[in-house]
Amino acid sequence: MTDPGSTPTPPHRLMDIVTGLWAAKALAVATRMGLFSDLSAAPGLPVAEVAARHGIAERPAELLLTACAGLGLLVREGEGYANTPEAERYLVRGRPEYFGDAVISFDRRYAGWMRLEEAVAGNVPTNFDPRAKESMFDAQDAALKKTYWSAMYALSAPSARALGEVLDLGGVRRLLDVGGGGAAYDIELCRRYPGLRATVLDLPFVCELTREWVEEAGLQDRIALAPGDFLRDAALPTGHDAVLLSQVMHNWDEPTNRSILRKCHDALPPGGLIVISELLVDDTKDGPRLPALMSLHMLVSTWGQNYTPSDYTHWLTDTGFTNIHTLRFSAPGADGAVVGVKA
Repeated sequence: MTDPGSTPTPPHRLMDIVTGLWAAKALAVATRMGLFSDLSAAPGLPVAEVAARHGIAERPAELLLTACAGLGLLVREGEGYANTPEAERYLVRGRPEYFGDAVISFDRRYAGWMRLEEAVAGNVPTNFDPRAKESMFDAQDAALKKTYWSAMYALSAPSARALGEVLDLGGVRRLLDVGGGGAAYDIELCRRYPGLRATVLDLPFVCELTREWVEEAGLQDRIALAPGDFLRDAALPTGHDAVLLSQVMHNWDEPTNRSILRKCHDALPPGGLIVISELLVDDTKDGPRLPALMSLHMLVSTWGQNYTPSDYTHWLTDTGFTNIHTLRFSAPGADGAVVGVKA
């Protein structure tokens, strides 16, 4: 309880929370404009030149640049601005760790968040019309599809590298990546384990998009693509000694997830490994911040949520897996993995 005689502190943290959308929109607009790519090619570009390049007035150009500097993404250089190391690494198109597509993808889905009260009241997604299609993964325009899966790659690649540091796959020879569109996990894990081969199971159009990343990585001889639907297909491909579910389970409700795990169990040989990589909500359900907010994001985007290690442990145990344990790491798309072995 607050001491009645104490001096009240200003609500700075609450102000940071309520203006969070301001920061997100400033980043999204600057990314969509290619502002960080401009300043990478021409550091210190004057405000007037930035305005001229993008056909806008100097006032909004200056305000956007100032806002990005206030967010720690730009610094003053001469009469203009230049990227910080963070912006140069993650927000310049063409960089190996480019994160801009993730920024734009999330920005496109803020519309559902603007209807959060409706989602809370009705327990229905607001990022798509559930009366018109089954999920947000149903038919989308080609450009949106490409941006979405590029965004997932940007989130998944660092998560895969972090997973590889805590998970020993030295004894695994064939990995089945269920719903592994983009193949980020497979590419990073194959790079880490030269003896590993992987199969990506995903929808046909996702496999076609994924082919580009696999070929660009030069791993088409080690990463196979298996068009399919892990929700509707009666069985998953066999012949693998490990199954990976990376950032998949949070999209679905408990009955659907239990069904997916049964298919994974049936596809594995005895002693086969299952790995569920996700942003994990604490068992106490009081955080951490990102998994908790991502879980709310699932309310407006899917029929799922982010689950706890205990949830996954119970489901895996009921399905017939043993030696279940949780590994922790730090990455934007996942912060842990629940691992089990088929009895």
